[in-house]
Amino acid sequence: MSAILPIDIDKLLRNRGVESERVEFKASWDPATTGPQVLRTICAFANDYHNLNGGYVVIGVAERDGRAILPPRGLPDADVEAAQKWIRSHCNRIDPFYVPTLSPETVEDRRILVAWAPPSDAEAHRAPDRHNRLRYWIRLGSETVDAERRGGLLTSLLRQKTGVPWDDRPARDASVEDLSETKIREHLHDTRSGLLHISDTREVYRRLRIVKKINDHEAPRNVGMLFFAKDDTLSFRGARIEAVQFATDRPGNVQEDRVFTGGLADQIRNCMNYLGSLSTSHLQKQENGSPVRGWVSYPMPAVRELLVNAVHHRGYDDGHPDPTKVYLYPSRIVIASYPGPVPGVETGHFLPNAEFPLVRARNRRIGEFLKELGLAEERFSGLPKTFRAMESNGSPPPRFEFDEQRTYFQATLPAHPEYEALSVARDAAHMRVLGQHEDALRRIDSAWVSNPGSAVLASEKIRAHGEDGELALAEDVLRIFREHGPESAVPYVENVLIEALLAGGDPDKAREMLRRSRPALSPRDAVASAIMARRARDSQLAHRYFERAGSAVEADPRALLEFAQTKLWLAGEALRRRNRESNRRLLTEARGQLERVIQLDASPARHAWAWRELARTLRWLRAPVRDVENAYRKAIALLPRENRFVEELARFREARR
Repeated sequence: MSAILPIDIDKLLRNRGVESERVEFKASWDPATTGPQVLRTICAFANDYHNLNGGYVVIGVAERDGRAILPPRGLPDADVEAAQKWIRSHCNRIDPFYVPTLSPETVEDRRILVAWAPPSDAEAHRAPDRHNRLRYWIRLGSETVDAERRGGLLTSLLRQKTGVPWDDRPARDASVEDLSETKIREHLHDTRSGLLHISDTREVYRRLRIVKKINDHEAPRNVGMLFFAKDDTLSFRGARIEAVQFATDRPGNVQEDRVFTGGLADQIRNCMNYLGSLSTSHLQKQENGSPVRGWVSYPMPAVRELLVNAVHHRGYDDGHPDPTKVYLYPSRIVIASYPGPVPGVETGHFLPNAEFPLVRARNRRIGEFLKELGLAEERFSGLPKTFRAMESNGSPPPRFEFDEQRTYFQATLPAHPEYEALSVARDAAHMRVLGQHEDALRRIDSAWVSNPGSAVLASEKIRAHGEDGELALAEDVLRIFREHGPESAVPYVENVLIEALLAGGDPDKAREMLRRSRPALSPRDAVASAIMARRARDSQLAHRYFERAGSAVEADPRALLEFAQTKLWLAGEALRRRNRESNRRLLTEARGQLERVIQLDASPARHAWAWRELARTLRWLRAPVRDVENAYRKAIALLPRENRFVEELARFREARR
């Protein structure tokens, strides 16, 4: 760990917590060529054209495509000393005078030199070009360029240098004593900073650049108060997150509201934990050992990117007292911050695959701290990540908007279509409890029109038609869903229709559907199909479905019990056909399954029936009498009011006399 740099050296070399454009690597030291290049780059970082909080020049590390080649090449000790002397002596050629912090480091037993150049509060700096003429150098991406030779950039630089960004200014009406040393040292621990080992508290504050000297005293910078204020009330009016959950898609019916205060990093973490607790997941295991697939209501990587973006890029000065807002509706999450984007950013830049412009960031220090903590991504990477997260989840793309005056910025994450459908289904169920059956059906029908590919809504419509005896309409729903819904969800909706057919008195059609080829069947759907095949009194078909479910049956006590009961029925059929070998094999397999059910976590009633079936199985396998009687006694103890258990035990004992 470096005791001088504010960032862990390993993170710096691997571009973790710092953008690649803020780091320049030099493989070796040569005062004639490397020296002038380093001087110009230090000048560019000091000018901080894009408000990224300066940067680092790393000497002794080669690079490929802007990334360090590790382990580092390293420098001889003599070159480390010579480079420091050269840089210090030649920094007087930077106008106005500016000198970076030089930090010799050892990485994997090799010596390197890091020049840390934070942004300067002075006017724009110049450094000599190859002809010794002073030029205004800035960083454009990973290049150090002459601002005067890039049309309009010099004027923009000179205008920017007239004011220090708000987050880097001294905090009014605050003193250094208002900073919490505990919070600061926790931050240093979390970022693995070598500054943690410096005992002088004020020196730590200076090296973190969270204090600024004003006349004869030091004052905390705004960024220090935003992250490390002792008292939450000492922070700024807009420096909080308000999350409001609405029961409907319209504001007004508030279900819950939360306010998150404290340091900005804590606000983000606590708000994300809260949002994560509200997220709904739907997972479905695949056959043949394939990974679990499914969806979540809102992919948390996308939520985090937009929340961090809102906290990072908003304004915190007196003109923006409104908090960062998170509105949770059944169909979407809306995150709003104030004001809108900086000039140069337009609505077209928020489209998928759009190239974001190189604009000046509003808050250079806030972004630096968030990146060091791993909460913020590298510049311009958050938006593509949000689109990818939504797409991979099967969700509609995010939407972004701001007004012409740029008074606000709003990001909207639509809910996964099936999550919205679940909300509709819950509403409809509540209506049915209240006796509002027609209203419930209308609610489902309205949602179904706009989302005919929803398995949840299709299932609800089929159940409703089944309850009304309208089986033909239920079959129409399945037909429409097959046209619009995902193939993987078709077996689930088919099972809902099969269940409706069984309940509606048409077992022949139910069996016909179960006997069809169903290639997209998942293990979970196979278990459900097997149970319905048993209800349709087709044990051979039920057995095939149970076998198709594979290992999914082993952890499900209900499925395992019904699989064993299916085997017992087939064992009886085998005995009637005088196939004693099949009979014994099926009985033995059923015995193993029943013994496993007893070991699984299940209700007393299910365990009772497993003991009863085990008793019958042991009897047919001609097991010792005491084992059979013990199984019956276990069943009776768990379900004493089930007279069949007592009667069967009595008949067994009578037959043994």
